[in-house]
Amino acid sequence: MGKVLIACEESQVVTIEMRKRGHEAYSCDILPCSGGHPEWHIQDDALKHIDDGWDIMIAHPPCTYLSNAGARFLYPKGILNLERKKNGDIAAAFFMKLYNAPIPKKVIENPIPSKIYGLPKASQIIQPYEHGHPYQKKTCLWVQGLPLLKPTKVLEKPQSTKIPGNWFNKGGKERQKNRAKTFPGIAFAMAEQWG
Repeated sequence: MGKVLIACEESQVVTIEMRKRGHEAYSCDILPCSGGHPEWHIQDDALKHIDDGWDIMIAHPPCTYLSNAGARFLYPKGILNLERKKNGDIAAAFFMKLYNAPIPKKVIENPIPSKIYGLPKASQIIQPYEHGHPYQKKTCLWVQGLPLLKPTKVLEKPQSTKIPGNWFNKGGKERQKNRAKTFPGIAFAMAEQWG
């Protein structure tokens, strides 16, 4: 069984699925874990641990400044927001350090990025409804040394990206944290196909 780093994951959704299959998997995030297994969590900057002899890394770097969905904040009223651009450049540099990590098999997961940051072209785009969840949320995967992720339970494509009353679209202070969590069906597919 392999040694697996799930970088930038506090929820431990993917880590737990990998552990179920016998892998020595660890989540790593600057936040404490919320998945209930602190013994499988490295609370630290993931970049400090990419040289620790991992067989596989699945990384979920922060997307707040990189996402194309937030691009409108880059040019409010047609003027470049220099503070946001600077934060985006920092996030892009972090993304590229994970992308270039000395780990033979790795996947970086993020929403569609804004073109201004010049990230590499994604290997594929997946959707929650391809893995048993009735939601739309285009998610890019940059895959190296592993096969592309195959759909596991394809549902009819939802007509809307917003479905009221569910954890994914819930508002409030936890909205960003909730939307960053990996859908369980996608975590299952990652562990089954890449573990």
